[in-house]
Amino acid sequence: MVHSSGIFDHFNALNVLVVGDVMIDQYLTGTVSRVSPEAPVPVVLLSQKENRLGGAANVALNLKALGATPYLCGVVGNDTNGDDFLHLLPQRGLSDRCIYKSTERVTTVKTRVLADNQHLLRVDQEQQQQLSEAETKGILDRVKSLLEQKEIHVILFQDYNKGVLTKRVIHELTLEAIKRDIPTAVDPKAENFWNYKHVSLFKPNLKEIRAQVPQPVDLTLESLRAASQYIEEKLGNPYTMITLSENGLYFRHKAQEAIVPTHARSVADVCGAGDTVISIAALGLALRLPMETVAVLANLAGGQVCERVGVVPVDKEQLMQEYSTLVNAS
Repeated sequence: MVHSSGIFDHFNALNVLVVGDVMIDQYLTGTVSRVSPEAPVPVVLLSQKENRLGGAANVALNLKALGATPYLCGVVGNDTNGDDFLHLLPQRGLSDRCIYKSTERVTTVKTRVLADNQHLLRVDQEQQQQLSEAETKGILDRVKSLLEQKEIHVILFQDYNKGVLTKRVIHELTLEAIKRDIPTAVDPKAENFWNYKHVSLFKPNLKEIRAQVPQPVDLTLESLRAASQYIEEKLGNPYTMITLSENGLYFRHKAQEAIVPTHARSVADVCGAGDTVISIAALGLALRLPMETVAVLANLAGGQVCERVGVVPVDKEQLMQEYSTLVNAS
């Protein structure tokens, strides 16, 4: 592992383009003291309603929390929720310059009902159709304009299968990245899993891997290596990282590979951990850090956010302390 001195300072100099599905994470919080007489379900007495930036926007928040400058590109609807999303961006220090407001779809909202620190229910409002020609042009024009005006150190594709990352958008932006020698990192989903050809770093989770590769995948080094080799042969990605939930993560780059186990945590909520992991992975890729160092940092950061309820960004100071303790102990 690389010593912690300097890594976190270098994060501050990085510009990251995040392209993907943006959304609002809405939280309805209250208490439960009785069961409804109408059906066997709890009655929640609402005490708080909160909107947070979610999806690819939560990735941008993680990057900002780590010190980098994120440029967020996505689509919202021409609706009240879209307005709420755009109002949240400056409150969290993010720009709306690459957000396209569409009249053809609704803003994605994930509403979670919480009571007594328990997640009772989630209600999703979304449309998953692929981008129209107008929406595609709006996204690509904004990204290409940004690339002309800003030095971007890494492009991060954050896919939630909501229709923004179409085959065309992926292909054109990957070509732009190759032309400009910008590394690319991907957090994929099923719909476009095999469309991310020639990206730099590919980060699926174990469930996604098992659904996409022809052979069984278990938690052994040999099995994860075989799955990674299958992906790399199809996509041509030099870096692979597979998150393994409570079992940590696996990384592979050329002859380097390992399973990095998790550290003991008091897990409150796993929502958003993947966003944090891909954020660290993208920054490490931009800095060309050893994959082992990136994997250890990503594992620590992902575990950290699981200790808090709801989708939240990483705490940089805590991450620095935990990583420094780990390095000094090794």
